Amino acid sequence: MKKISQKDLKNLQRMGIKAENIDAIRVIIETKDENIIIDSPTVIRTSAMGQDAIMVSGGQERVEKKVVQSNVEIKDEDIKFVAQQTGKTEVEAKDALIKAKGDIAQAILILSEQQGP
Repeated sequence: MKKISQKDLKNLQRMGIKAENIDAIRVIIETKDENIIIDSPTVIRTSAMGQDAIMVSGGQERVEKKVVQSNVEIKDEDIKFVAQQTGKTEVEAKDALIKAKGDIAQAILILSEQQGP
């Protein structure tokens, strides 16, 4: 982790920019689909004309994809009901219920659309 030198910090102050080093171990940027993780970064907090900014540079970067977990509890009786109503297997019924977030009517519609006319 590299820091900005005191000389460079003073130069920024002369230009009206307040700056300070942040002793960061890791920076994590969370997006909808992934996490960007930067280990041992150089992090500087600046303030100029009433605006604050945090700058991150250097370090080891890696990207981790987010795993979407379903917190929907699917009951066995719902799986059997959907399978009976659509003529599909219980595995197909369970997959449809997961896609429909446990909504039985939506799961039946999903499976019925797959059969076609």
